[in-house]
Amino acid sequence: MNKISTSLTAVFVLGSSGEIYAQQAPEKPNLILIMTDQQRFDCVGAMGNKNISTPNIDQLAKDGFMFRNAYTSTPSSTPARAGLLTGSSPWKHGMLGYSKVAKKYPNEMPQMLKNAGYYTFGIGKMHYTPQRNLHGFDGTLLDESGRVESPDFVSDYRQWFAMQAPGEDPDATGIKWNEHTGKVYVNDEKLHPTQWTGNEAIRFIRNYHQANPLFLKISFARPHSPYDPPQRYYDMYKNTDIPSPFVGDWCERFADRPMTRDAAFGDFGIEHAIDSRKHYYATVTFVDDQIGRIISTLKENGTYDNSWIIFISDHGDMLGDHYHWRKTYAYEGSSHIPFIVKPPKNMETVLQRGESLEQAVEIRDVLPTFLEIAKIPQPENMDGMSVVKLLKDKEASWRPYIDMEHATCYENANYWAALTDGKMKYIWFFHTGEEQLFDLSKDPGELKNLVPDKNYSKITGYWRKEMITHLAERGEPYVKDGKLQIVEKTILLGRNYPEY
Repeated sequence: MNKISTSLTAVFVLGSSGEIYAQQAPEKPNLILIMTDQQRFDCVGAMGNKNISTPNIDQLAKDGFMFRNAYTSTPSSTPARAGLLTGSSPWKHGMLGYSKVAKKYPNEMPQMLKNAGYYTFGIGKMHYTPQRNLHGFDGTLLDESGRVESPDFVSDYRQWFAMQAPGEDPDATGIKWNEHTGKVYVNDEKLHPTQWTGNEAIRFIRNYHQANPLFLKISFARPHSPYDPPQRYYDMYKNTDIPSPFVGDWCERFADRPMTRDAAFGDFGIEHAIDSRKHYYATVTFVDDQIGRIISTLKENGTYDNSWIIFISDHGDMLGDHYHWRKTYAYEGSSHIPFIVKPPKNMETVLQRGESLEQAVEIRDVLPTFLEIAKIPQPENMDGMSVVKLLKDKEASWRPYIDMEHATCYENANYWAALTDGKMKYIWFFHTGEEQLFDLSKDPGELKNLVPDKNYSKITGYWRKEMITHLAERGEPYVKDGKLQIVEKTILLGRNYPEY
């Protein structure tokens, strides 16, 4: 059966024999979260990149609103997903760097929505531990990028692949999870996990006929490496001018590093960086096509207009900027993410559809947004904020900046906390006491560290004071006698981590 029209009170359904009958529509709008893995903010056409093709994400932004200063507070997969799951900052949910998402949190997105009457389902990469932990989902269908944490685990994608291509190798392309070499996918395009995720999301949407409102999370495992687009997508970028990596006046010490295929730092040369980016761009476009197919399906069955859709990524990808690769860094390529909110068609806003907003938002804001939409009271200890009020009131109060951090990863010095309002960014390195300040409004590529510049001494002092205020609730060893302290030992899990 197919839904052919929607109102606030009824959905008219066409039965298999041609009969038309009324079905009660949910009182609450559907909530659809579309998520990519490791997609940096500027790899979306709507953000101003004319060299990448993302027409479907761009159209979603035209139908809704783009947040230009969206960040991920802990830019690696699991802590970012903990923030998404709980609606909380790193200090509140306890994951200060890459570790395991806890088995259970006091507040969890799927469970809270399920308790409010939503049918909850997740498709794609969840990155939970244990891997089939539901956290309140009624069900999940998993692609975990080949990650196996227990001997008996096989993802749903890998089981499906074994049925579709018996004896074939899903990893035959030969690129591992964190490599930044690109290569065209060697198997048939229809076997690619990006295609599988799109197909399964469409199948679920077509099969969903419950009276309950729907919360659906669709989580693509790409463009996270391997950068393995099908040939026809790579061909789109063969003759495209791809931006070269940014190289700041502060990053020379990261250039001369061992040239391993998964190196976190190093100058691999412009040719390697451009080729890596072409494969990455092509992978983004492949995902975008699946998003287009999903949106078309939502429109076909009358679901699109009555749904809130949020599009985000968990973190970005440096792609060679400042001789940095992968993620876990405070810099824009790693921490700045796309963030689009598409309200239902009948919602009145003070903004015109397609407008952008400049407020600093973060992954923790997704759950409070969904809670407000679903008319669920937000717990007092949840420090994310609903973005709904920003769409309804141009004068709505908002946070002055967002906090970010990451515990040591890749090298000892990479242990930091940062503050940004999207215009300025201040970074404090816990192990070394180094400071960086970037004027993003004038220097979006973070080419010049302004801390040594006397003309910026007052601005540096302001942000240093704000960092002291931010870290003060933690006490020692972060702050002592009103001053930032060098932290000798990395603190990966804070006292609020449920299993600490």
